[in-house]
Amino acid sequence: MARFLLTGGAGHIGSQVACQAACAGHTVLVYDNLSTGTRLVERWAELVVGDVRDRARVEDTVRRFAPDLTMHFAAKIVVPESVREPLLYYDNNVGGTISLLQALASCGTDRFIFSSTAAVYGIPQAIPVAEEAPLAPINPYGRSKMAVEHLLADLAASGQLRPASL
Repeated sequence: MARFLLTGGAGHIGSQVACQAACAGHTVLVYDNLSTGTRLVERWAELVVGDVRDRARVEDTVRRFAPDLTMHFAAKIVVPESVREPLLYYDNNVGGTISLLQALASCGTDRFIFSSTAAVYGIPQAIPVAEEAPLAPINPYGRSKMAVEHLLADLAASGQLRPASL
């Protein structure tokens, strides 16, 4: 069985993934600042309370846990708030992802799944939205997630990371 690190794993989606992974026999460590998550995830996983922007703490956690795969769910997600406070969203969603990726790289961990959002497509031309649809986000939340998708594509092209986006 595999060792899964789930950032933002105490939130709604992350905790569901943590439960399913643990029930399938995998070892799960959740790294979450608990700003919107809950400690209930401790039923299925070890919980480390921390912010993904704290690279030293993330790196220490990655070194200690040695994950086979990292799933990144940690993000600010409230669209109206992103419009009012775009720096908060870029700092958390882009800066936090960069911090996490740097920590993973320093530990030699390259298997990474990113939880993106349909907000990267903006107002879609067709529904259902095809994954190949043009990216055209209309708010800072969607643009911050799109920036991470571009970063992941660049890292994959360089051979430094094996990412996938959900």
